[in-house]
Amino acid sequence: MSAKLIDGKAIAQQVRDEIRAEVEAWVAAGNRRPGLATVLVGDDPASAVYVGGKQKASAEVGIEGFRHDLPATATEDEVVAVLHELNADERVSGILLQLPTPAHIDGSRLTTLIDAGKDVDGLTPISAGLLAKGLPGLRPCTPAGVIELLRRHDVQMEGAEAVVVGRSDLVGKPVAALLLAENATVTVCHSRTRDLPAVCRRADILIAAVGRPEMVKGDWVRPGATVIDVGINRTDSGLVGDVEFESAAEVAGLITPVPGGVGPMTIAMLLRNTLDAARAAAASS
Repeated sequence: MSAKLIDGKAIAQQVRDEIRAEVEAWVAAGNRRPGLATVLVGDDPASAVYVGGKQKASAEVGIEGFRHDLPATATEDEVVAVLHELNADERVSGILLQLPTPAHIDGSRLTTLIDAGKDVDGLTPISAGLLAKGLPGLRPCTPAGVIELLRRHDVQMEGAEAVVVGRSDLVGKPVAALLLAENATVTVCHSRTRDLPAVCRRADILIAAVGRPEMVKGDWVRPGATVIDVGINRTDSGLVGDVEFESAAEVAGLITPVPGGVGPMTIAMLLRNTLDAARAAAASS
């Protein structure tokens, strides 16, 4: 393997350590402790694990946790009432509605009800609009984590040719917008892109976020390119990304593994967003 590994787990821990110190300094200065509220509807085991992990990570950096677990029988109106209550609660800096919700509840619609100033997932239409306009706001956690990995490895984004494979609202579109904000030249690819391998070979920075196991092959990678694999796919042989790691690592200059690359950054950036939201709320009060 010629590529240098990007250790997302180690960088995420650095970010968490920095946030812990910043939170304590913030509180020591007389400010309200940041608070993260999670809303979980139903008893999906994976969702429960995710929420528990987010609350545990919050507690470790000194962020107060507010956990709201509703039964699978909860009505949409009951979830709406909880979100309105949290929007009005000054102790709550950030709100996270765990998706997916049960089939009878429109999780996407309910997400739009979260106050944009508390939208620590960065998923509301207002947050998306602020990002598109290049205005201050809370950014989606995984795309923000991608940019943080690039920054901490001193990857030159300004003037670089970046190719994003995938155009989802969760990753593809927002990471493209964040790269544009860094003055990269960005191409967003999708299922209708002609000669996708040739487009990928142009990339100084190649980001795979399409949700197809090992779709991006090593011969799609420009020698020396930085490859960020956002995909997490469960296969019979275990977890794999959207990039065929072994072949890509022979060509790339920097590459993220799966697991241990982008994944750990998501919760780290959620914690960063919660602190940033607390600061913004205090500044506007």
